[in-house]
Amino acid sequence: MRGYHFGGSASRSSYSADLGIGSALKDAMSEPGAWQIGLYAFGECLPYADNRVSLNTNKKDKWGRPLVAINCVFKENEFMMNKEMGDVAAEMLTASGFKDVNIRNEISSPGNANHEMGTARMGHDPKTSVLNLYNQMHEVPNVFITDGSCMSSSSCVNPSLTYMALTARACNYAFKEMKKLTL
Repeated sequence: MRGYHFGGSASRSSYSADLGIGSALKDAMSEPGAWQIGLYAFGECLPYADNRVSLNTNKKDKWGRPLVAINCVFKENEFMMNKEMGDVAAEMLTASGFKDVNIRNEISSPGNANHEMGTARMGHDPKTSVLNLYNQMHEVPNVFITDGSCMSSSSCVNPSLTYMALTARACNYAFKEMKKLTL
């Protein structure tokens, strides 16, 4: 379920440990090597309700504050998507005429990607969400959270413009509420 995208790069290899030093190295490096191409893929992790960050009230830091407890695992959908991404990458490269196609098909661990989401989700019900539709905390009305934690998922694309739009909307709302003296 859901989607993924590919990114890639191409370059010519020319470095080898046996190229020598000095002018021999300079001469060897001036001859470009064979072309190589690499693909990488990002897939969406579904927004599982049991993947969450909470406070562990049984364990405290040195100041007596509860420690953060993270519970997050990839599930069947993410592993199936990872396999499909490798299969599709191999198919695209082979169909494009590339030879010696090698697929590593490794999967990262949760939290290793750049756009993890969902630790302070938006919603109407304070029992199941942290923020309202303006990114304002249900329990602390003068706190607004406009980073990726407010979203349960970012699909498989860079969400930075969405964060900017959410921030602008939250600021506009907060400004209006401050003028009414309700915040």
